[in-house]
Amino acid sequence: MILAAYCLEECYLKELFRSNDTVLLSFVQAILSDAGVTHQVADGYMSIMEGSLGVLPRRVLVANDELAQARRILKEADLDHIVGED
Repeated sequence: MILAAYCLEECYLKELFRSNDTVLLSFVQAILSDAGVTHQVADGYMSIMEGSLGVLPRRVLVANDELAQARRILKEADLDHIVGED
């Protein structure tokens, strides 16, 4: 889902995790999309600004009310090492 359509008036986003690993980011996006979790990858265009070195991590953001579900889904996919507790 695209967050712009989801967040019309007031939407609070929480960071699920951040990474420089484009394969991991793609995998997580696919898992979240399949589960119907509203998410967005932030800072994706920063690689253009930094010269495509991959230094700046991209952040996966989810809607505040779906954060627990997103964490549970990633833990079930054995990705609990990237999921924070807060």
